[in-house]
Amino acid sequence: MNIQAVKAIYKFEMSRALRTLFQSLVSPVISTSLYFVVFGSAIGSRITDVEGVSYGSFIVPGLIMLSILTQSVSNASFGIFFPKFTGTIYELLSAPVSYFEIVLGYVGAAATKSIILGLIILGTAGLFVPIQLAHPFWMLLFLVLTSVTFSLFGFIIGIWADNFDKLQLIPLLIITPLVFLGGSFYSVSMLPPVWQTVTLFNPILYLISGFRWSFYEIADVTIATSLLMIMIFLAICLVTVWWILKTGYRVKQ
Repeated sequence: MNIQAVKAIYKFEMSRALRTLFQSLVSPVISTSLYFVVFGSAIGSRITDVEGVSYGSFIVPGLIMLSILTQSVSNASFGIFFPKFTGTIYELLSAPVSYFEIVLGYVGAAATKSIILGLIILGTAGLFVPIQLAHPFWMLLFLVLTSVTFSLFGFIIGIWADNFDKLQLIPLLIITPLVFLGGSFYSVSMLPPVWQTVTLFNPILYLISGFRWSFYEIADVTIATSLLMIMIFLAICLVTVWWILKTGYRVKQ
């Protein structure tokens, strides 16, 4: 493996985050703080607690997941799309760098930025509400797995998209609504039976549920089911990336 090539791509992408620090870190933290102010004041005054956890504390895992999912996809998709847009990807493809090393550099950088962002938001949330972290290991595991999985998903979107509109299409129209409808701000048990069943078809529910369990040991589905779902999605993303690299789909075109 060409470690130097991976490090070069990784450092370039990480330096890009530093150059756009406000957009990469400050803006998501401010948005999360506003969620606490709005939801904590408006809804928290009517819902004092959910399954024994104060409402403000209950929504922390959901808010972290919301930021991780959107930022992982955004960072990874833009990271690979921009070289395609400017044409510099051909210089990368002609260099002695394998596809695996390219993916490792871009996805690794996007996942790292998402993990850092998640930890920063977690620290920020602690300024607003009390947080209980029952299982730190499982929290970090879900954080890393989710960041890597959706960075891979973002990489796929970046390869697929041929303009900036398509780059934002899936995150805005699919991922963000699924996060809001996946139990970010409520427990599935609060829904009518019919909608509880419908919500189980939302894959984001399993990520948020498992992540919340690592904090408060409360979940809408079992921890084993949450892990199984994220591993399935990770496998799907890995197979898709492998197919893209094997066929050269929209990479060599």
